[in-house]
Amino acid sequence: MKKTALINHRLSEVIAMMGHKDTMTIADSGLPIPKSVERIDLALTRGIPTFLDTLKVTLSELNVEEAIVASEMKNVSPEVYSEVKKILGDVPIVEVPHEELKLMTKDSMAVVRTGEYTPYCNIILRSGVVF
Repeated sequence: MKKTALINHRLSEVIAMMGHKDTMTIADSGLPIPKSVERIDLALTRGIPTFLDTLKVTLSELNVEEAIVASEMKNVSPEVYSEVKKILGDVPIVEVPHEELKLMTKDSMAVVRTGEYTPYCNIILRSGVVF
């Protein structure tokens, strides 16, 4: 059994397959997921798992060089935006309109669907390198 925090088999496998500049999206429960992109559905019920918990655990295995969020998150869900900034630390955050973020998900290796019901709780993580 794995010793690290992330024990979801498929999510861990996708992270292991990611190369430099590849992207993965962590989404709230309402984000439309393109049919061409793998869906890793973690959602159980409203709020379980949360967007922030999923982000934290994902970051325990994924080296991220850039994060992309909807510019609307800052105004509509400021508490979550503040926590995202804290969790990401020095990782640069790029803000784009929500409609653009939705289009960008088509290039993700996977979209991880959470049980989050807070508006605009979506993030695209761009993989960095560990060397």
